[in-house]
Amino acid sequence: MSQVDFYILPTDSLSARLDFACKLCEKAWRLGHRVYLHCQDGEQREQLNQRLWHFKGEAFVPHDLAEAHADAAVVLGLGSDAGDHRDLLINLGGDVPGFVEQFARVAEIVVEEPSIRLAARERFRFYRERGYALQDHRLQRL
Repeated sequence: MSQVDFYILPTDSLSARLDFACKLCEKAWRLGHRVYLHCQDGEQREQLNQRLWHFKGEAFVPHDLAEAHADAAVVLGLGSDAGDHRDLLINLGGDVPGFVEQFARVAEIVVEEPSIRLAARERFRFYRERGYALQDHRLQRL
């Protein structure tokens, strides 16, 4: 059963949500984890693609789109197939993806924007009803 971590950011900024996803992704990658970033749509995926190249000055996180190199350490994906990834899922979609149970860890990033919070509550309920180990991290500042 996966460990699910909810990171609750003290802002309503959707941009801060993407920035935090990049930071989390970089930390996991540096620790040797394989990361699957599940995106809401193509626009969000393109924003993440650009941010991962330059969100931290000169540093970048090597990554690729799922359909281009599904075996990369960090992959940005859409849809219902996460390929062979099993380590960390960072879910930026509105729903729990059907492939969630194949991952050892799941990260959900929540901001104060009403539609994001409502969807996160539904995902939390889903995980709790199925017995996932849940942890929330209320961040004080970004």
